[in-house]
Amino acid sequence: MKHAVENLPDSIKHLLDVLSFTALLGGLISVLPHISMLLTVIWMAIRIYETDTVQKLLRRDEEEGEA
Repeated sequence: MKHAVENLPDSIKHLLDVLSFTALLGGLISVLPHISMLLTVIWMAIRIYETDTVQKLLRRDEEEGEA
């Protein structure tokens, strides 16, 4: 396989590099919305957990468990 690539003209190698890079970008573009959605869900869960209301509810549950 190495010999086949070495014998290709540079213009073909550059074309294959551009196609490869384009495929990489296409893959990233389709994956990035899923990653950003997951990070958004995690961030919102952390923000909700940190609210005063949730913290009061958690403290109330801890106090009831101790009594």
